[in-house]
Amino acid sequence: MTTKHHDASVYEQVQSSEQFQELKRRFRAWTFPMTAAFLAWYLLYVILSAWARDFMGITLFGNINVALIFGVLQFVSTFLIAWAYARHAGKKLDPLADQLRHEVEEKQQ
Repeated sequence: MTTKHHDASVYEQVQSSEQFQELKRRFRAWTFPMTAAFLAWYLLYVILSAWARDFMGITLFGNINVALIFGVLQFVSTFLIAWAYARHAGKKLDPLADQLRHEVEEKQQ
């Protein structure tokens, strides 16, 4: 029972630490704006598909129209966001998270 209470105490201490709060701030500072931007981009595609059919139906070349290009760009933007997040996490989040993990491991021993 004492060990479980001790473990909870360690995690509570880490959660209230400046480093953990900084980790949360860095995570939110990147993910919230990026999520909003992606949702806006996706909703633009949906809205244009529903209410701007003439625009989306413009043929660019061959059988390729604006709607198809926008659809493909949805996939491209998803992969770009995943790549950018991996870079962001590697530079800004992982080092701080590793430091916090080492501190927790030391306190638990």
